[in-house]
Amino acid sequence: MTAGDLDARVHAVRRFNRFYTRRIGVLHYQSTLKSPFSLTEVRVLYELAHRDAPTAGALGRELGLDAGYLSRILQGFQRHGLIERRRSDADGRRSLLKLTGKGREVFAPLERRQHEDVAAILRPLAPRDRDEAVAAMERIETLLDGGPRGPARAKPAFALRAHRPGDMGWVIARHGALYAAEYGWDQTFEALVARIAADFIDRFDPARERCWIAEIDGEPVGSAFLVKKSATVAKLRLLIVDPKARGFGIGKRLAEECIAFARAKGYRKITLWTNDVLHAARAIYERAGFALVKREPHRSFGKDLVGETWDLAL
Repeated sequence: MTAGDLDARVHAVRRFNRFYTRRIGVLHYQSTLKSPFSLTEVRVLYELAHRDAPTAGALGRELGLDAGYLSRILQGFQRHGLIERRRSDADGRRSLLKLTGKGREVFAPLERRQHEDVAAILRPLAPRDRDEAVAAMERIETLLDGGPRGPARAKPAFALRAHRPGDMGWVIARHGALYAAEYGWDQTFEALVARIAADFIDRFDPARERCWIAEIDGEPVGSAFLVKKSATVAKLRLLIVDPKARGFGIGKRLAEECIAFARAKGYRKITLWTNDVLHAARAIYERAGFALVKREPHRSFGKDLVGETWDLAL
């Protein structure tokens, strides 16, 4: 590529940046959200709301923030009663950060307004155009943050383990928070996940059922459940991967473990239920060999959705 070619591409990227920052309201962000917080402060609040007690160091690395700058932001949050710190049981030198009840109350309307602003951009588009826009954004993210031609993205080591006390709370909380943030689903979805998790514990058959928790550095980042539907049919449920752990093959590995376990236990088929808006999960199921066998519109979780049943013959 010549210097002229590179300059042309630089100008194109900068033009897109100017367009997009104007389109999503960044230039008048504070007045739009009626918030005293800066863009960076809102992003830190977002990470704290969607992570399970991270350390300041982990937060700084994820966001690429100077340690001193982040420390000042966190100190301000603490003065206003938005966050609390506690010593890590595993390493007393580290403090774990968590939003307080007040912090969640303060962040909730900011989260809701950001969701509504983006929904207002996507809503006028035809369904196919929405999918193309989102796919283009995902492609940009992949290329700039770990694609085959982009900068190398370190792949962390992750481990899968069986569930233990406390894990169901994490599964329920992450499903509730992530689906609210990413799809705008209401708390009835979190209630459904809670019922599924409670039923799993109450009726757990270790000879025929299994829960896998994916961990990175001892922190849960994903889950999947395989439960007995009948003597010959198993059901895959509650497969989720935390956003910070996506792109490393964790979802694929969780699905593979479910399939291998089902085969080993003599099941003849695995079935699952999902919704057509869950593109990443559907792609995992399709690559694993599942086939779409049924589609049905329904009104659930505060949204009009299309439910799907997928089956895999073993």
